[in-house]
Amino acid sequence: MHFGHLVVAEAARDALALDRVLFVPAANPPHKPKHALLPAKHRVKLLRLALRGNPAFEVCDLEIQRGGTSYTLHTLLELRRRFGSRARLHFLIGADSLLDLPEWFEARRLLGLAQFVTYPRPGFDVRLLRNRGGSLGRANVVKLLRSTLDAPEIGISATDVRRRVQSGRSIRYLVPDAVRRAIDRHGFYRSPRS
Repeated sequence: MHFGHLVVAEAARDALALDRVLFVPAANPPHKPKHALLPAKHRVKLLRLALRGNPAFEVCDLEIQRGGTSYTLHTLLELRRRFGSRARLHFLIGADSLLDLPEWFEARRLLGLAQFVTYPRPGFDVRLLRNRGGSLGRANVVKLLRSTLDAPEIGISATDVRRRVQSGRSIRYLVPDAVRRAIDRHGFYRSPRS
């Protein structure tokens, strides 16, 4: 959890008049090797530290409680069940992930469960979805391209934060201080020879 996530979440909360923003850590994301993740309990702890102080932000650990491979479809179906069919659900997605959306499990079905809102990411042009999004259907692609968040493009990535920690470099001002201290105290992301 880095400041880029927090800035985007707050921009979305404000622009979309959201009552709350749920942060949903994955149990086992299908697109990441299992060994690349910290154990779930540590990721939840870091997330709680990062969100502390903002009453509109909350951790939703339903994917971790469910276990298994974390498919967005199952998460949105569960949130729809919890909040009811009349609740307005928004799904924040980075421009980088939007370009991969056609490859997601049951991608077209996802679009009927929540309004996808894309936030900018440096180096990613969402207009490329016009060429890649055929399986989503033309109307869905048009809707996705119109549903973008006016938020700063922040060039912080979780991958870069982990690499910095592994190489002994500073992550100050990239993550909240409480997160940085916990990472340092517990030795998270350190390579075995550090």
